[in-house]
Amino acid sequence: MAKLDPLNTSRYWHVPGMPGMDMLHADFTTHEYAPHVHHSYVIAVTEAGGAEFKSRGRTGMAHQQALLVFNPAEPHSGRMGGSARWRYRSIYLADPGIRHLMATLGIDQPRYFGSNVFADQDLIASFLDLHRAFDGNSAEWDPLRQQELFVHSFGTLFQSHAQPGQRVLQAPTDARVLAPVLELLRDAFSERLSLEQMATAARLTPFQLIGAFNRTIGLTPHTYLTQLRLRAAIAHLTAGRPLIEAAVASGFYDQSALTRHFKRTFGMTPLQYVRARTC
Repeated sequence: MAKLDPLNTSRYWHVPGMPGMDMLHADFTTHEYAPHVHHSYVIAVTEAGGAEFKSRGRTGMAHQQALLVFNPAEPHSGRMGGSARWRYRSIYLADPGIRHLMATLGIDQPRYFGSNVFADQDLIASFLDLHRAFDGNSAEWDPLRQQELFVHSFGTLFQSHAQPGQRVLQAPTDARVLAPVLELLRDAFSERLSLEQMATAARLTPFQLIGAFNRTIGLTPHTYLTQLRLRAAIAHLTAGRPLIEAAVASGFYDQSALTRHFKRTFGMTPLQYVRARTC
């Protein structure tokens, strides 16, 4: 039986439904990485503490204000330094995940990163959200939100920090391009829509679609769809339908998913809403 190391713990998993993407969640106090390479992009974000890494003949620091990025086949090593602990999350994107990413961004070649460290707080938060969206109880996962976070996080990384070259395609500025997808969402909000379906309706790439929604509506496609579903759920609840029926009819996976989104949006549970209306 393998001996457990209480000072250095880690979990590694393949992401279901996302070929070529793996994830690591590690909490180290003494671990050292020998020089090695990955045949994938490596994105690492620190949750607590920090560590030293070596790459390109230089020593750098991993910490909460640094987004670490390593190109495929780029040698690097790591060790504890500057902190007694390093808790971090890593995303590994290899083929066919890279090819899927390029298709969603509308580019036909991988990009190269000239630096291993980017002090981009918004992007750090985005990659943390992406990693956490694929962690925990898979029954509570939200596939559309996962897709959206994947496209937004990697799309922004490529657009903002990759070496100059082929640019990620921008979305047209005319709000009319969103009309077909808005119609799709209004008509089919209760169905299991994907980001690719929405983008196809608007004749955009998924990354363009997210940008167009943010600029035109001020919400992401996932958030906009959730609002439509919540509005439908309120109508069903007001009509006296049971909570589970209202949830499924509105496009939520189950009752707990409706309750979670309802409370996050309105500050109360659906049952509290129903009771308030009947008083």
